[in-house]
Amino acid sequence: METLKRRVRICGIPVDALTMEQTLALINKAIQDKSPVHHVVVNAAKMVNAQKDEELKKSIVDCDIINADGKSIVWASKFLNCALPERVAGIDLMHNLVDMAASKGYKIFLLGAEQEVLEKVVEVYRTKYGDQLIAGYRNGYFKKEEEPELAKQIETSRADMLFVAVTSPKKEIFLNTYKHLLNVPFIMGVGGSFDVIAGKTKRAPLWMQNLGMEWFYRVLQEPKRMWKRYLFGNSEFIYLVAKEKIKQVFQSAN
Repeated sequence: METLKRRVRICGIPVDALTMEQTLALINKAIQDKSPVHHVVVNAAKMVNAQKDEELKKSIVDCDIINADGKSIVWASKFLNCALPERVAGIDLMHNLVDMAASKGYKIFLLGAEQEVLEKVVEVYRTKYGDQLIAGYRNGYFKKEEEPELAKQIETSRADMLFVAVTSPKKEIFLNTYKHLLNVPFIMGVGGSFDVIAGKTKRAPLWMQNLGMEWFYRVLQEPKRMWKRYLFGNSEFIYLVAKEKIKQVFQSAN
């Protein structure tokens, strides 16, 4: 794969300094060259969890392209003097990649979410792009012992892109474990994107996205489930970034 222009580190996690346009170009070239690319996005929560979960951290570090999914990552990069050019949100990248797949004749495999949600996503894509887009699909409820068979199903589908909408860190670890057996040029975890595409959940308005307030919109939608995750997760991320900044200051002073 083409050498990336610049990779920075934020709280010990590498992130690629790529725009959306640059990311799409790299992925398209990789698919054309049949050169496998494992993609991941990082946000504040994933960065915090990676400090405590070595398997998750390894699954991120081993990826070929690591994009900043959250505005908080971009802000942190500027604060730490390693500015990233822009946010490349996972769901926006997925939308662009599905458009690319349809226009170039690539096929996609969809893995994740509840069966009802998954079938709605398939229906949306088939209505918009036609039957030829979908190489295969499978819901996200599978056991550890089913993973080898699932990997085989994906491999035999001959898909060019694999989108995995399974919770973290399960999706990262699954992809990192089986990516060499899948024979798919591009693989990517997409979190809750299927729920948004199916209309089960709504995405924050653009003005909230631009302000980095998508997390608050999610809390408003699911307060009981989300408030603790974001209260403690965001606070811990701020602490990690502040600690990193203090370390920088002391190093530059010495």
